[in-house]
Amino acid sequence: MPFFSSPLPEIPDAGRSVPPRLWRDADFRSLWLGQTASQLGEHTSLLVLPLFAVLTLDAGPGELGVLRAVGQAPILLLSLLVGAWVDGWRTRTVMAVSDAGRALALGAAALAGLLGGLGLPALFVVVLAVGVLSVFFDVAYQSSLVRLVRRDQLVRGNSALEGSRSAAQIGGPALGGALVSWLSAPFAVATGALFFALSFLSIRRIRRGEPVPGHAERPVRTGRRIHEGLRFVVRDTSLRTVCLASAAFQFSFAALMTVYLLFLPRELHLSGTVVGLSLAATGPGALLGALLAARLPGRFGYGVVLVSAAALGDGAFLWVPALHGSSAATVAVLLAVGFVFGAGGQLVNVTVMAVRQAVTPDGMQGRAAATITFVGMGLTPLGSLLGGYLAQEWGLRASLLVTAAGMLLSPVVMALSPLARLGRTLPAHAGPHLPARD
Repeated sequence: MPFFSSPLPEIPDAGRSVPPRLWRDADFRSLWLGQTASQLGEHTSLLVLPLFAVLTLDAGPGELGVLRAVGQAPILLLSLLVGAWVDGWRTRTVMAVSDAGRALALGAAALAGLLGGLGLPALFVVVLAVGVLSVFFDVAYQSSLVRLVRRDQLVRGNSALEGSRSAAQIGGPALGGALVSWLSAPFAVATGALFFALSFLSIRRIRRGEPVPGHAERPVRTGRRIHEGLRFVVRDTSLRTVCLASAAFQFSFAALMTVYLLFLPRELHLSGTVVGLSLAATGPGALLGALLAARLPGRFGYGVVLVSAAALGDGAFLWVPALHGSSAATVAVLLAVGFVFGAGGQLVNVTVMAVRQAVTPDGMQGRAAATITFVGMGLTPLGSLLGGYLAQEWGLRASLLVTAAGMLLSPVVMALSPLARLGRTLPAHAGPHLPARD
């Protein structure tokens, strides 16, 4: 099928900030606050749980790889099923229940840690529970905005939500690393639980009725709904390319992060606080990327922005294997790498999400998001296992170089596809969609 299947709508003026009417909407503010708190909980936990395993339980490369793979396995196992279910459910209910479950899981882990009973087997269970619930939240979150705001507000609404995610990327790792170093891992885990509880309370405050597309007198079987989502993504050139590029990136990034979380404390001898700050540096970069996403695609074209931002952000990690010691210069380079990676990655994320939402009918949003998640992130458990294996067999420095180079496959895939030729206007889907909502 041709990439542009219908006349293209003009993008709203990308230079303006989020329209005031969006911020005057109490329901949108509740969604924004809930998303921000949930992202803080997620980014705190993503650092705290592996650091607890490495610094407190003395986990080795293989054990850390397995721990990360356990948390990522639900993406591979559940994404398609969850996408089929979410399209027939109220996304805010799914998000609220997921946050409540993650708060309970982390709260139990924090209590067990304080009592000295949180070993690696129990940590595996907690990571698995959080991973399962995160799949539900993430798929529902990607569909929630479409059911709450008008289509002409999607780009700016996504920019606002992604901006808050950038703030979470700053605060979450920095706070988690500091708490692990200054207090203890259980207190850091408890902080994540509190953030998820706050998100639950905020999302529950949304009062506007949520239409659920796709309801019929005779319910469609789950298998058929999954097949429809897969077929839709495969047949759309842009979404198919996004899947392949995302798979290449996520597989390599999962392997890299397993090595990275060992390389910083053990090879460079950095404290938990500095590790947290180096990861938190992606936050300011991501904030810049979210702001640029409201301006650059409309000026230079979506394709040029996607390929350039991915190449710049992913290539930044090639500098890390050359670092030695824990000097101020080493820390400065790590902060710069995190900043550039965050800016490029967030610019890609916002732009890709806008393209996906624009070409996808309302009744297919959840399944399209889940299909892309399944293909893009389904290989992350294998990537984490590979990272642990490489670190154990090849050493940390060589493994870091190889996995960093692998991330550059993502911009290469996009550059060789029609997605790279996407212009300054968003494509539109050819099928019917629900009326816009005020």
